[in-house]
Amino acid sequence: MSDSLDLSMEGVERRSLSSFTEEAYLNYSMYVIMDRALPHIGDGLKPVQRRIVYAMSELGLSAGSKPKKSARTVGDVLGKYHPHGDSACYEAMVLMAQPFSYRYPLVDGQGNWGAPDDPKSFAAMRYTEARLSRYSEVLLSELGQGTVDWQPNFDGTLDEPVVLPARLPNLLLNGTTGIAVGMATDIPPHNLREVAAACVRLLDDPGAGLDELMEHIQGPDFPTEAEIITPRSELLNLYATGRGSVRCRAVWTREDGDIVITALPHQVSGAKVLEQIAAQMQAKKLPLVADLRDESDHENPTRIVIVPRSNRVDAEELMQHLFATTDLENSYRVNMNVIGTDGRPAVKGLHAMISEWLGFRITTVRRRLQFRLDKVLARLHLLDGLLIAFLNLDEVIEIIRTEDDPKAVLMARFGLTELQADYILDTRLRQLARLEEMKIRGEQDALAKERDQLQKTLGSEKLLRKQVRNELVADAETYGDERRSPLVEREEAKALSENDLVPSEPVTVVLSERGWARCAKGHDADGAGMSYRAGDSFLTQASGRSNQQAVFLDSSGRSYSLAAHSLPSARGQGEPLTGRLSPPPGAEFVSVLLPDDEQLYLLASDAGYGFVVQGADLQSRNKNGKAL
Repeated sequence: MSDSLDLSMEGVERRSLSSFTEEAYLNYSMYVIMDRALPHIGDGLKPVQRRIVYAMSELGLSAGSKPKKSARTVGDVLGKYHPHGDSACYEAMVLMAQPFSYRYPLVDGQGNWGAPDDPKSFAAMRYTEARLSRYSEVLLSELGQGTVDWQPNFDGTLDEPVVLPARLPNLLLNGTTGIAVGMATDIPPHNLREVAAACVRLLDDPGAGLDELMEHIQGPDFPTEAEIITPRSELLNLYATGRGSVRCRAVWTREDGDIVITALPHQVSGAKVLEQIAAQMQAKKLPLVADLRDESDHENPTRIVIVPRSNRVDAEELMQHLFATTDLENSYRVNMNVIGTDGRPAVKGLHAMISEWLGFRITTVRRRLQFRLDKVLARLHLLDGLLIAFLNLDEVIEIIRTEDDPKAVLMARFGLTELQADYILDTRLRQLARLEEMKIRGEQDALAKERDQLQKTLGSEKLLRKQVRNELVADAETYGDERRSPLVEREEAKALSENDLVPSEPVTVVLSERGWARCAKGHDADGAGMSYRAGDSFLTQASGRSNQQAVFLDSSGRSYSLAAHSLPSARGQGEPLTGRLSPPPGAEFVSVLLPDDEQLYLLASDAGYGFVVQGADLQSRNKNGKAL
């Protein structure tokens, strides 16, 4: 069937399924990318977030106002701007209110808005209340000043801003995550002062490169005190390409011999970390830890106490193991995919992102100043006409009293425009007093100075950039704070081996004539005095430590090794080595050793031949052992 449009006699459109599904999927993909999942570089918000913030401003929910029920806000957002699910809208609102999710929250919530351990444990929207945060002024203060374009809402009854006129690069400050069709975005948050300083640097020196910008932006800054341990070289590559990953590690200290964790990586649940450590303890894979406690409270949001089994436990090695095996160290994917000022999604590096945002900001400021200049010129135009009326007050009054069409006569007699004539006719009589004339002349002088300054700024790219720079510096001073996530160089975490985790205790390994082995605590065990199965008896024994490998030798000249602590207790009769090892047919186990790796051992055969071997060379991970 042809892909061209085909109408039947009844007016029904006929199309091939392939062409229809291709077009439908493409339309859906573009809708999800542009209108749902990806943020705009200008204000750093997705459409639902932008609509929530705008709807709250329209409801008068500024930072200084009384909060209203969240359900009221969600209802306005859905009914006026965002006809989608209420739960998804409310979750987006909650996310912007959580200080552990957003570096600079846009919503100030009252009530239960979730906890770091369970961000989705927030109360229903009928119980919580909210208003905009103080930081939201950065996005909203210049709205309605001609700064951005507007578009009709979904039913054409209202207008909404296409993008908010952000005074700071909110996209970098708060970051974002989103999954679209065929693409995703993961942008980490950053420190406001650092980002503002980088913007100022690029304004002062447009030729500054990424290295110069990274003199100010050290790296991401999450809403947690956990350390960022990603090397600078990797951060440099991340910011150059817009793709990479960031590793964060929990912060810990020693208190009276205990290990106390005081900060967790971003979005890591303390409850989950406790479960992970407890699971290792229950599986007897973490014998170095005696106890585990969660002492977190309102004053100490994160306080996890790990009690080592003894003072001999190396806390540094233990924590390195936990970093490698639990969420105490976490990696965050970075994919700086945003919708640019050209309306197209693209992955951008740090330099490109700041440069493009500065272009957006300069355009916004230019539009704001032009909007104000138009207002000033319009007001001056009216004041000029009003002053003409003052100078000819008697004649103006006479015209108004006697003429049938005073507006046309005033325009003809004094050369007034229609706007000036209307303004004069709308002026109250008491405003024509001498005192009012002085006020008008004063206002005219002030507006004339403002007009000259605005025209001067708009006529000079240098002055316009200086205006943007000064506003950035002022906002950084007002809303900036200290870095929360320190950048620290750390070695890569390595999990301890099974032998390292086992406590070093004295043990004795006993081997019987028929190849049964067992392990007794201490070095004073008497293998000959132990009980054996019928037909079996004591062969030999060896002393060592519980974290050593027990090496068994057979009659064919092969060696095998098993962890000493993994052998059954000497309270029983042990277990046959053939259940865990595979000696060749006819071979019998003849000896056992617990060798040190560097120790030398002399081995001899029945024929009288001997040789020296290191303890490490006797060990084998293979069930079949190794030939000596």
